[in-house]
Amino acid sequence: MECLFCRIVAGEIPATIVRETDNTLAFRDIGPKAPVHVLVIPKEHYADVATLAQGDPALAGEVLATAAAVAEDEGLLGDGFRLMFNTGAYGGQEVYHVHAHLLGGAPLGPMLARDLG
Repeated sequence: MECLFCRIVAGEIPATIVRETDNTLAFRDIGPKAPVHVLVIPKEHYADVATLAQGDPALAGEVLATAAAVAEDEGLLGDGFRLMFNTGAYGGQEVYHVHAHLLGGAPLGPMLARDLG
């Protein structure tokens, strides 16, 4: 098994898990970009969010529900948070197992770090 996140699901690589369901796993990012930075994944391998949405819309909904539950657990509902899926090379995806970045706990600034205009 070469997929990093599949290996985390299998328990081969340690992670700080904050929520687990039958079908999803949420764990802290090892290089956080915000005070709260949690990755939310389906346990089943899908390369990206488009593949997940087309292949199993119900599981895609479970990923979103898990992200919302983690946001509540982390106290982010009042001030807000960002939920982001990077897809493909242009989208900045680094691990090709779909994952949502749940970021919050401080003002996050603009969506992109540079002006594309």
